[in-house]
Amino acid sequence: MEKPTQIYGIRAIIEAINAGETIDKIFIQKGLKGDLSKELEGLIRKNGINVSYVPPEKLYRLTKNNHQGVIANISPITFYELETLVEKVIENKEAPLFLLLDQLSDVRNFGAIIRTAECTGVDGIIIQKKGAAPVTADTIKTSAGAAFKVPIAKVDHIKDAVYYLQASGVSVTVATEKTTKTIYDVSFKEPTAIVMGSEDKGVSPSVIKAADQTAKLPLLGEIGSLNVSVACGVFLYEVVRQRMD
Repeated sequence: MEKPTQIYGIRAIIEAINAGETIDKIFIQKGLKGDLSKELEGLIRKNGINVSYVPPEKLYRLTKNNHQGVIANISPITFYELETLVEKVIENKEAPLFLLLDQLSDVRNFGAIIRTAECTGVDGIIIQKKGAAPVTADTIKTSAGAAFKVPIAKVDHIKDAVYYLQASGVSVTVATEKTTKTIYDVSFKEPTAIVMGSEDKGVSPSVIKAADQTAKLPLLGEIGSLNVSVACGVFLYEVVRQRMD
């Protein structure tokens, strides 16, 4: 069953954090003061929750309810720990397929990617705790419910996930235009993780450097790039094609 995706009010959010709710992001009105707000900010720091300090207008666009200067987005799904996810998949599958999303920010792109991932047999999706698109009602809708089917893990840094996957015997391929290899030059038959980047900046240089290999899509027109969800679909179906041979 899908859980509520938004709560508001300082005390309600404090109670949600203490109850172990999976909170994607908290919006706090700039200049908010008081003992409760200090308690909340302490919990945010302790739990590493993504937070943005915003003007009142932003909060009123998010809800018409009495928000008391604070709104929290609660994830409708439960996230996995990276180690738990990877170990479970590797134990049960000879050639697992993971998908890493480096700072993807659009929730509808995220939902479309999750849907394609489910259709192509992706065993797990890994995103960054801060700066990544949250799993919202729009994400769930765009994914056609696939967000409840594909395990998703959150990590502090995508680069850390790359290193952990490599240590677990998984080859990491970054999707980037800054390479001479196309997806047709790379083998995806072994245990594989594919890294897709953000809509505007692509994959961060440190992640590209840490990866085993890079690959790009051949672009024959005048436009220099594809929408990230479309590009991701092409990458994932090339994995399917190779593994069906």
